[in-house]
Amino acid sequence: MKLYDNAASSACARVRIALALKGQSAEKLAVSIGPGAENHGDAYLRINPQGLVPALLTEDGALLTQSLAIIEYLERRFPTPPLLPENLEAAAHVRAIALVIAAETHPLLTFRIADYVNRLPGSDTATMPAWRRHWITEGFNAAEGLLARQHGGAFASGAAPGLADIFLYPQAINAQKAGMGLEAWPTIAAVMARLRQLPAFVENGPPPA
Repeated sequence: MKLYDNAASSACARVRIALALKGQSAEKLAVSIGPGAENHGDAYLRINPQGLVPALLTEDGALLTQSLAIIEYLERRFPTPPLLPENLEAAAHVRAIALVIAAETHPLLTFRIADYVNRLPGSDTATMPAWRRHWITEGFNAAEGLLARQHGGAFASGAAPGLADIFLYPQAINAQKAGMGLEAWPTIAAVMARLRQLPAFVENGPPPA
């Protein structure tokens, strides 16, 4: 497998962590991201027309994009250890936490959003940091509520780290880079304290603050 990767990307970190938890490896092909970077060039757009990382080239030659779709592929391709509970309701709950990050939080914090917000009339140097803090707070409030309501193990996914933890960990690292502590979200903070002890997360997550 080959992973089109960026070390600082939280979406790429999710895939790297999933691979590590599954005991799998992929050749990493670095792609720079941001305005005018490699991800906007013709060569990479032929790989991923959306111009985003990560992308995974499978052993069978299939080119997969979007971190959640890639991780779901890895879950089916390499079922041990599982990243989702067997119980249908519990698995849906884990997916919901992951989607709070993947669909509701992270998309509002990317380079392309920052570039657009910074060009809006009236935007100044305080606009994007305030925007970032607002949407991280919204997302973590939702994730904390879901975790506190149904939290039944040491990790966000239950007794073992799984899909929800894979999505929470990079976002929490990025929140701390934005100058935000986790004290307002005690369940997330407790999960993060445990995840910080696991090499699969520490060695494959975004660079720490």
